[in-house]
Amino acid sequence: MTTIPVDSSTTDFIRDLETTLDDTTPWLSRLSEPAVTWRPKPTAWNAKEIIGHLIDSAANNHQRFVRAGSQDDLIFSGYAQDDWVRVQDYASAPWSQIVTLWDAYNRHLARVMAAVPSDVRYRKHTRHNMPQLGWQPYAAEEPAMLDDLMRDYVLHLKHHLSQVRDRVQGAAGGTNAVSS
Repeated sequence: MTTIPVDSSTTDFIRDLETTLDDTTPWLSRLSEPAVTWRPKPTAWNAKEIIGHLIDSAANNHQRFVRAGSQDDLIFSGYAQDDWVRVQDYASAPWSQIVTLWDAYNRHLARVMAAVPSDVRYRKHTRHNMPQLGWQPYAAEEPAMLDDLMRDYVLHLKHHLSQVRDRVQGAAGGTNAVSS
């Protein structure tokens, strides 16, 4: 377990991300192949694809978090998430590699978020595209801060981890979801 140095500028969502990784990564690592490949319906992502999507989200948000310090706005490009998941073929990737990359990338992001100076994190921007980027609803007419985007990132991650838990429960109806 790596602990981010906590000072007055480190916020609760960064510690929440780190705790989530500490609690979730061992569990994810023990999941069986039938559990991580089970789909509730043919068009739904399986657990491999959900965690793959979270890797893609980490990659896209990583550059946003870094670039925010040198921009006068919070306008960033989006990405075609379904296409990214399909093109990278997470469904056939080794589960252990997906989990390792997801964990390492998010530990890096927690460190990056903690390193962002408070004047950058809390600077209010009237020009932003949070309604398009954010997982949670955000009013276009309200100023946005990088802190908002960072918090949204962690909430988005936790939402998808909840989906993984649902997939594992669905898979457990007919298979052993967790490896010994």
